Amino acid sequence: MSADALRAEWTKLRTLSSTWWLLLAAVALTIVVGAAVATAVRCPPSGCSVRATGADPAKISLSGVDLGQVIVALLAVLAVGGEYGTGMIRVTLAATPRRLVMLAAKATVVTGWAVAAGVVAVLGSVLAGRLILPGRGLSAANGYSLVSLGDGPDLRAAAGSVLYLALIALLALGVTTAVRESALGIGLVLGLLYVFPIVSLVVPDQVLARHLEQIAPMTAGLYIQATVGVRALPLTPWQGLGVLAAWAAGAMAAGGLLLRLRDA
Repeated sequence: MSADALRAEWTKLRTLSSTWWLLLAAVALTIVVGAAVATAVRCPPSGCSVRATGADPAKISLSGVDLGQVIVALLAVLAVGGEYGTGMIRVTLAATPRRLVMLAAKATVVTGWAVAAGVVAVLGSVLAGRLILPGRGLSAANGYSLVSLGDGPDLRAAAGSVLYLALIALLALGVTTAVRESALGIGLVLGLLYVFPIVSLVVPDQVLARHLEQIAPMTAGLYIQATVGVRALPLTPWQGLGVLAAWAAGAMAAGGLLLRLRDA
């Protein structure tokens, strides 16, 4: 990868005010939604034991990722779709004629921003969970442990959530590179993320619904957050994240191929 191409993509994104606002929105939305979900936790009449609630403190704390990913996807979409919309893509390709080098540089910078936002958002979400959940009954007295990055499953859930956001950024970047329109790009990405879970809920065939969950990028990818009932999942947490990685790789491959074959 060319250092000049990387520097150019970094400068373009860094100097856009929308980048900073989107990153701030992604962090804030992730933390606020996670805190709201944690605050909404209620214990059933039978008590707050792990058996009674089946609650997963780590997953509850990180639930804001479900919506924060939309902002991360939008950032990635605008990184390439915005240039096609304004015609700036011609200038970019004139400065970096090797198209795959340009795309690799853009992917590296966008992924870096997504990881940075993800780290801050996840740390804030974990802190919020630690502060809120014990007061909602998910306390040591009832058999729960505080969400902690020193705990193996919790660390996997937190680190995996950061990787999840990075893969969402790559998925969105690849899709938008292929379609070359911001509106269509974000529409397709959100469709991929949210339509699968909806369909799997309404499909009466349980076997088919389980298969849909196994191939759905969001559903499978978020298995990485599970620390309770992991054996009951259709896939292991890392297998689920691998499904999302396959979607992201496929999108980037398609976007790269079409970028090479078509005129700007």
